[in-house]
Amino acid sequence: MAATPFFTSVNTVKSLSLSRRGADVVELLGSMRFAVSLLVFVCVASLIGTVLTQNQDAAAYIDQFGPFWFSVFGKFSIYHIYNSWWFLLIMMFLVVSTSICLTRNTPKMLRDARSFREYIRTSSLRAFHHRVECASAVGADENLSRIQGWLRQQGYRYKLRQEGDGTLVAAKRGGANRLGYIFTHAAIVIVLLGGLLDSQMPIRVQIWLGLKKPITQNMLVSQVPASGRLSMGDLSFRANMLVPEGSQSSDGLVSINDGVLVQPLPFIIKLKRFYVSYYSTGMPSDFRSDVEIIDPSTGKSFDRTIEVNEPLRYKGLTIYQSSFDDGGSKLRLMEYPLVGAGDTPIPVDGTVGKTTKINLGAGPQASPLSIDLSGLRTINVEDMSGGKLPQPKPFLREVAAVTGSAARERNPNLRNVGPSVQYRIIGRDGQSHEFNNYMQPITLDGISVFLAGVREAPGQSYRYLRIPADADHSVAEFMRLRAALNDPAMRAEAAARFAAKNSTATIQGSLLAKAAQGALETFAKAGFNGIVERAPVAEREKIMSFAVPMIQLSLTELRDIERAKAGLAPIDYTGPAGAQAEKWIQTALLALANLPDYPAPVFMSLQGFHHIQASVFQVARSPGTAIVLLGCLFLVIGIFSMFFIRERRIWVWVKPAGAGSELQAAMTSQRRNIDFERDFENFKNAVRRLSM
Repeated sequence: MAATPFFTSVNTVKSLSLSRRGADVVELLGSMRFAVSLLVFVCVASLIGTVLTQNQDAAAYIDQFGPFWFSVFGKFSIYHIYNSWWFLLIMMFLVVSTSICLTRNTPKMLRDARSFREYIRTSSLRAFHHRVECASAVGADENLSRIQGWLRQQGYRYKLRQEGDGTLVAAKRGGANRLGYIFTHAAIVIVLLGGLLDSQMPIRVQIWLGLKKPITQNMLVSQVPASGRLSMGDLSFRANMLVPEGSQSSDGLVSINDGVLVQPLPFIIKLKRFYVSYYSTGMPSDFRSDVEIIDPSTGKSFDRTIEVNEPLRYKGLTIYQSSFDDGGSKLRLMEYPLVGAGDTPIPVDGTVGKTTKINLGAGPQASPLSIDLSGLRTINVEDMSGGKLPQPKPFLREVAAVTGSAARERNPNLRNVGPSVQYRIIGRDGQSHEFNNYMQPITLDGISVFLAGVREAPGQSYRYLRIPADADHSVAEFMRLRAALNDPAMRAEAAARFAAKNSTATIQGSLLAKAAQGALETFAKAGFNGIVERAPVAEREKIMSFAVPMIQLSLTELRDIERAKAGLAPIDYTGPAGAQAEKWIQTALLALANLPDYPAPVFMSLQGFHHIQASVFQVARSPGTAIVLLGCLFLVIGIFSMFFIRERRIWVWVKPAGAGSELQAAMTSQRRNIDFERDFENFKNAVRRLSM
């Protein structure tokens, strides 16, 4: 059935409407306002990416911004802004916009650069602002010859057009100025294409097409399926490799969103030795790696040293010294129980980065506990002035972390407080806690203490339990005192001794002993909170003023009992060391009061370690580098052409007039600046001089 004229007209209108909308879209994409708006977004994003160090661990950003702003910034991918979807989308639109502008205007610019505009009307020359008219006694042919000679001398190319009895000379110079616009816009497109090529765009396209799927769970590299492995011949990538000393690897990891993809390499990197030096502030000043590169295809190998800003290039790949980390250091720990009356420490061997299993208790009643050993710090430089407690910074992940003001910082209060171990324990309730324990005692408020830090999340500060050090610079005596406090028989004996020394005629010894024993039992289970929690608020201060001295004096007796049991001499509180002994028992009192809130059944003390360093390399294939360099060359040519090549156009109309001739001339340029005014004066004077 043939279409009626009505439906034909409707389809025609729809076709014209779609065509008009398409033209409007192309016009918008090719407009300068749209391109400038996109450039503003790119500049702002680049500024953020320059100020904020990119691609660090989440813990570093949480520590810097806090959990709330960390999640807000994460929504916009601020931490890997150059590979965020919106930044890549802006880059693509900018390429399209500039390409449309370039495609649309280049033919016109080239056509205009080649044109002499010789068909200009002679009457139009009088409308030019920069013009000159004169009458000459010299013949038209002679004047025409003189004008052509001057133009050739000044570097102009010209074209003649005969009209009636007169001749028009159309001349131009500096036509390459138009190439400046072409080269500059082409440079923007080329640089953006190079940037997109070196970004994660090629890998993300594979993910969007469903060809690859990032790995989000823990598994061995050998267990990664084909969907989680990239091809060795991928166009571009940036992969990170962590290689411990004495180990080797031929696979890198490409971070994509919340997962990773395995990137195979055409060679093997073996780390022979890693070197690092530090500033007085504890920040690394320099680090480098001695590596051996093994080529499996040829069986050949060679040695190289990779340093910061001195990468290794091999087989089209560039290997950068990115950072360093722990490579699985071997730890010797001592497990001290914090519950029950047991005080026997148990040696534990562990490896950083792995989970260690320990048993709580003995026999069939023993319960397993998993401890994730997350880190070892061999150097901790802290400002301990004014009783400040250390707050370890996140582990080094980027080179930018060591290139700041660490070398210039001078703080006389900084000192190295020794190694520390970090570990994580997940309780039965599923709650995870992070612990940071120092290997050596630190002097705070005039007494040597071991700091045992704990926090619930990476963004929080550590809260420290101060454990007093004994004469052997260990926590052993405190741990024996803790066990004695949880032993009913030893509590009763300590309470009896306290009552015997402090009973009076008005206070019976039996009642005082019973009160002291009850206070010690409650204190051992719940600290000071257990003593006052059932008392009225108005009575709590009065109760504490009586209970605290009683518990402290009872602990003094308990310490003597414990030392006698261990075969040690009693403490002389009247001698020269009496004041220090009083500080020790006061510090122990506060530590024992806080133990009920300590979220772990054990205390892990670092006894020794075998430090194994690991070097973090970044292996990159970046074909866009050469493209960006080409774009930079085009940009230099374009800017030079626009600013240093001045376009000049001249028209001279020569016609006979009696025995002589008449001359009308005009000059114009795109930019009428001081140089143009000077050139016009020279031209005007030349025309008048040549016509004489």
